[in-house]
Amino acid sequence: MEESPLMNSVLSIAQSGMQVSRLQMDTAAHNVANNLTPGFRRQTISQSEQAGGGVTATLDRMPEEGADLAGDMVGQKMASYVFVANLRTIQTEQKMVGSLLDATA
Repeated sequence: MEESPLMNSVLSIAQSGMQVSRLQMDTAAHNVANNLTPGFRRQTISQSEQAGGGVTATLDRMPEEGADLAGDMVGQKMASYVFVANLRTIQTEQKMVGSLLDATA
């Protein structure tokens, strides 16, 4: 049984969201770990939507030196929530496909 294009789309959208969330968590951790380094410029993530659904991210550096510990900590927490939400989407999709296979068996 082939998966429908909708299911493939849901899976790829959720996977791209998880990848971007992971990059956001890694970036925030990098910023927190290096905030006392002289001359340190924070990294930031810019997100953009993909044409068929999903998201991509670009890693940038701030033009000026300085830390934003509160912003990085909040960003890391938000990224972890988004990661879990996308994971739940994938788990739900897998349960639905399993139910469909059980119903057709």
